Amino acid sequence: MRVRPNPLLPSVVPLALAVLLLPAGLPVAARAAPQDPPPPGAGPQMLHAEADDAISKILSPFCPGQMLETCPSGTAAALRDSINAMAHGGMAADSIIELVLAAHGEEYRAFPKRTGTGLLAWAIPPAVLVAGLAVVVLALRRLVGPAPARAGADLTDEQRERLDAALAELEEMEELE
Repeated sequence: MRVRPNPLLPSVVPLALAVLLLPAGLPVAARAAPQDPPPPGAGPQMLHAEADDAISKILSPFCPGQMLETCPSGTAAALRDSINAMAHGGMAADSIIELVLAAHGEEYRAFPKRTGTGLLAWAIPPAVLVAGLAVVVLALRRLVGPAPARAGADLTDEQRERLDAALAELEEMEELE
């Protein structure tokens, strides 16, 4: 019987090393105020707020198309636990996200960055929506045509008198009927 190597091991080892080694190299502000880790067996309901924030912004490297927070894989659960441990160690959510993405790849970022070229992903959709709305308004104006002129707005005095006489005559005919 031949033992096959675990294909997930190469992606878990760098993360485990980072969990052990990174807190020592963090600036003092990032290491400040570590909190007590959750009690053993407390389960996922005891997620640290920073861990919950980080987990909600990462796609699962183990379940294609799913968020890390909903991936049922055991490896994803281990990653969530290590993220929780990092958060309880005092790491901020952004630092945790960057660490996980460094280990697994930028393609697992659920939301684009709000700086640099990632800012385009936030700015282009609303701009396209506004431009599309402007095109629709202009197209509708062109299809409808110019607003109709108010009746009698540009009549001469003579034309207005003739119109009034015709309307009076029409009213008399209606009364006779």
